[in-house]
Amino acid sequence: MKLLALETSTEACSVALHFDGRVLERHEIAPRRHAELTLAWVGELLAEAGIARTQLDAIACSRGPGAFTGVRLAVAMVQGLALALDRPAIGVSTLDVLARPAMRELDAVGDARTGVLAAIDARMGEVYLADYLRDAGGQWQRQGEERVLAPTAVTLPDAFPRVGVGTGFAAENAVLVKTLAAQLVRSEAEALPRAADVAELALTAFARGEAVAPEHLQPAYLRNKVALTLAEQGKPVPR
Repeated sequence: MKLLALETSTEACSVALHFDGRVLERHEIAPRRHAELTLAWVGELLAEAGIARTQLDAIACSRGPGAFTGVRLAVAMVQGLALALDRPAIGVSTLDVLARPAMRELDAVGDARTGVLAAIDARMGEVYLADYLRDAGGQWQRQGEERVLAPTAVTLPDAFPRVGVGTGFAAENAVLVKTLAAQLVRSEAEALPRAADVAELALTAFARGEAVAPEHLQPAYLRNKVALTLAEQGKPVPR
């Protein structure tokens, strides 16, 4: 299986290539340089692996939630590449991607009780949020839907401890850490999603038959509003 994966939904930009059981990745925190870096890295990784674009089996990206511009960029690039190559596209949740490293760490130490809470700063006083616990069979499952809400409104319905990951834990002066202090084992506000984890989740989705035609790949914004109005920011409105 040869799969190309893109991740541009936050200030980090990354591209990964999965082939023959190996993963090559480029990753950099590069605000406003995503479009410039992504296509260049695609070419570099394919050249390094000795793989032609026509040999790819599928192309994937994280579909959001995240920065509107970054989410749109990844979806558009995947659609363009997949359409040109007549290959299927795969979109995976950015919050699922963000949670994967913490899940692996907990699995490695055999901690079956601690969950993972992934949160991305959504600006405008809100965070994108998803909560993960293991089911009775020991498999990781998202608890309910992905949400966008004020960090002061976040509550967890059970007593299980969580590892918090993502920029949402630094948003609004780290109010989410204060709100959930009793339930957080630790928080990693510097954690950002990576394309290698997009590839991992996309391979699983592909095996489940979840790949789609490129034109059916859709972003997940969770909200349609990009910014607060002047009035909502408490600033004077020109007359």
